[in-house]
Amino acid sequence: MRVINVVPSISEEATGPAYSVVRLCESLILEGLELTLATLDLSPMVSPPSFLQTFPVKWGPRRLGNSPAMHRWLSSQASAGKCDILHNHSLWMMPNVYPGQVSRRHGLPLVVSPRGTMSAWAMRGGSSIKKLFWPLLQRPALAATTCFHATAESEYEDIRRLGYRQPVAIIPNGIDILDLPAKQCSASRTLLFLGRVHSKKGLDMLLPAWSALQSRFPDWRLQIVGPDNGGHLAQMQRLSSELHLQRIEFSGALFGEKKHLAYRQADLFVLPTYSENFGMSVAEALAAGTPAIVTKGAPWEGLKKNGAGWWIDIGVDSLIACLEDALSHSPDQLNEMGQRGRNWMDADYSWKQIGQQMAESYQWVVYGGHKPDCIIEE
Repeated sequence: MRVINVVPSISEEATGPAYSVVRLCESLILEGLELTLATLDLSPMVSPPSFLQTFPVKWGPRRLGNSPAMHRWLSSQASAGKCDILHNHSLWMMPNVYPGQVSRRHGLPLVVSPRGTMSAWAMRGGSSIKKLFWPLLQRPALAATTCFHATAESEYEDIRRLGYRQPVAIIPNGIDILDLPAKQCSASRTLLFLGRVHSKKGLDMLLPAWSALQSRFPDWRLQIVGPDNGGHLAQMQRLSSELHLQRIEFSGALFGEKKHLAYRQADLFVLPTYSENFGMSVAEALAAGTPAIVTKGAPWEGLKKNGAGWWIDIGVDSLIACLEDALSHSPDQLNEMGQRGRNWMDADYSWKQIGQQMAESYQWVVYGGHKPDCIIEE
């Protein structure tokens, strides 16, 4: 089967969709698919994947990623019969519109992975451009969708809430289980947030919660790791100063081995998010053997069932109550929870398993036959 995946951008230091889409493609290639990943050349890579095809951005706002060259290439591949199925990842940029247009024109099956862009939180926010983009470009392009891909049950519900009745394949992201060094013993214990410093991530709840608890847990420190997004970092630094927070560090972005080491050396990971379709940082923390506190803005209800952390209501009060419990746990108790989380990731989120499920979904979309268990039609 010949497949073209489309994503607006990837980078050398891949996180979020830039990581999960590339690893999905690699897993599909191992399943025997002939695959190309089309993307914009926004972040030139020193060692790009061999299956990558990049295209320049031309006229118009750069944030829209308009690339006539990508559109022409997709059309030429479809008209020449060099593609059996298209798979679009994310929404709100022109590369997320082209697959729908090409699919409709050439009668190709189309899979769409919203990657969190259909959540109620995401649909409420955005610029005036976004409000025009949806009815004029994005919604018409989505009409061509043959099957959606959701990374969690909550994203399936988002798709249905917006009125789309096409089949949905519920397949989570995978995670790499790396060999990691032993945790270091330290007199100071670390509560880690790692991710984009963005308004949806809930740092405006985490900092007041830390303010309420910092004097009661003097052996703990709060480390916030991640790049600024839209000036939110400066806002959170001001809030930290206004709250007179102690033992807090804004560390900037970490990548590669340094990022995985930060997960590993932390005692506890926290993601107090308002909205996530999956939350790769949670999977990364668990894979590193670190238990997690996650709000119900992310689909991690399995934390409690697997004894690997806490899944709590969104809000400062619930976060304070949870942190008071979690920070009281001994290092041995948290290590045991972290190991259970690592075992869970290894059992249920291997990329080989994810690749097999997606390949089976493609097979059903293109050729029919037996419907995979991961696909919901109602």
